[in-house]
Amino acid sequence: MKSLADEDSTLYFGELRFNESAKGNVARVLERRYVIAAGPEVEAYEKEWGEIFGYKHSVAVSSGTSADIVACKTLFDIHPQAKRSLNLADNEIIVPALSFIASGQSIIEAGFKPVFVDIERETLNINPKKIEQAITPRTRGIMAVHLMGKPCEMDKIMDIAHRHGLYVIEDTCEAHGATYQGKYVGRWGDVATFSSYIAHLICSVEGGMISTDNDKIAEVATSLRNHGRKPGSMYFDHVRLGGNYKMHDLEAAVGRAALETFWDTFNIRKKNIYWMMEATKDLRDFAHMNTERQDEVICPHAYTVTIKDPAQYDAKELHDFMNSNPTLNIRAKRNWGAMPTQHKAFEFMGHKIGEFPEAEYVGTNGIHFGLHQYTEGEQLRKASEVLHEFFSKHKK
Repeated sequence: MKSLADEDSTLYFGELRFNESAKGNVARVLERRYVIAAGPEVEAYEKEWGEIFGYKHSVAVSSGTSADIVACKTLFDIHPQAKRSLNLADNEIIVPALSFIASGQSIIEAGFKPVFVDIERETLNINPKKIEQAITPRTRGIMAVHLMGKPCEMDKIMDIAHRHGLYVIEDTCEAHGATYQGKYVGRWGDVATFSSYIAHLICSVEGGMISTDNDKIAEVATSLRNHGRKPGSMYFDHVRLGGNYKMHDLEAAVGRAALETFWDTFNIRKKNIYWMMEATKDLRDFAHMNTERQDEVICPHAYTVTIKDPAQYDAKELHDFMNSNPTLNIRAKRNWGAMPTQHKAFEFMGHKIGEFPEAEYVGTNGIHFGLHQYTEGEQLRKASEVLHEFFSKHKK
């Protein structure tokens, strides 16, 4: 089968390919002539997902963003001091300043105020040393985001959470299968969220998952995804404010096939990341790139490049160079940007440039691109060549 990259010399973040298992699963759903939201395929998908990572409960939803929203909303039922209010500031959740916008957006949509904390430039993850100073009497939880598949320092985060009586939501949307100190990320906190968008290791076309060992969180999440309806009731009895966050059987059918080959996908993508890390090690004087410590296994989500000296190289120029390169058009993207200060969407919160210097630096000087499981060896070689060409010829 030809890849998208074969057809137009473009390296995408991911490709949608249906194997025979996926086709069979979808055909089975279509033959029923009734596609049910949270139906039998979804139930099977949830069970099989939980078996991979050892979760007692998994609740499938419509996207990773939905997973974050629902996970945050569960705190109103779980945290003893979290009470619904028309004022977001009455309840707070700590979140890293650098992430895909869904992390901060979901907190607001769930009815909480996001309290942003700066990151570490080298890891792109929340700086544990800065979390404690952000805690107030209104703090209900911490959202730890394992950005680009790099595990957060969960031992330190959990210590802080336990000492302050806070719940921990692990946004694991980019980190399927990663481990920290021998334990899967997503298994440290109270609840984990995942995405099964095309760029991620498990793809259901679109979708998300909430996983937990907490019976109450699972019960509430199941209710929240269906407009807050009382679980198991066919009667319109809405006991909390939820939403339409359900996954339907067609998506679950595709996702189940992806679960069957998860570790094959993980290992192929990991091999690609390792290859690129080795091929570009001579460029590490110029940029921060993916690293893996001895006490962790990173998820092979994407390859990240953050310029070390902006006086010498321009990340926007690198982005444009990669996206229009005749050798290999690489669909590179910005390293997200600092949510509170580099995106107008959060302007209403009143933050100013300079409050989150590390996140802002990465948002200005970093890009990333995909090395998915269908990336060919020649594409890897060309991607390395493109990076080398930029750093050798585009010095200011």
